[in-house]
Amino acid sequence: MAKIHVSSVVPAPIEHVWEYVRDFNDLPKWFPGVTDIYIEPGVAVNQPGCVRNFGLENGARIREQLLAISDRDHSWRYKMIECPLPIANYQATVQFSSSDAKGTRAEIISEFDVAEAQEKEMIGLLTGIYTGAFDVLKKQFSKA
Repeated sequence: MAKIHVSSVVPAPIEHVWEYVRDFNDLPKWFPGVTDIYIEPGVAVNQPGCVRNFGLENGARIREQLLAISDRDHSWRYKMIECPLPIANYQATVQFSSSDAKGTRAEIISEFDVAEAQEKEMIGLLTGIYTGAFDVLKKQFSKA
């Protein structure tokens, strides 16, 4: 099983960052390459079990299911149901915590199964995507 841990510091208080990213359906605001998104019928947004379905710039679609959300811990955990990448059993936790009076530590930890021959490539690709998302957040809050 491959594991990735990426973190960054966003220059804003945790309350502002969490308010900005909390909605499981607002991924396009801060995740590069996401073109559209919707919550599939059945479970309301931000409720464990809801499924977000989103498109990417290359035309591919990804489906992810929210497993848990915590306003106390400023985190959510989700699993990937469908994706175009050669990975399986993907689960991730995104968490935000105070790093100091003015900053928020953003972290994502993901685990997934991948063929050994593709592991290095998939870790590199996903690490770059996570880093890009945190860079978007840093830019967003640097403007404020």
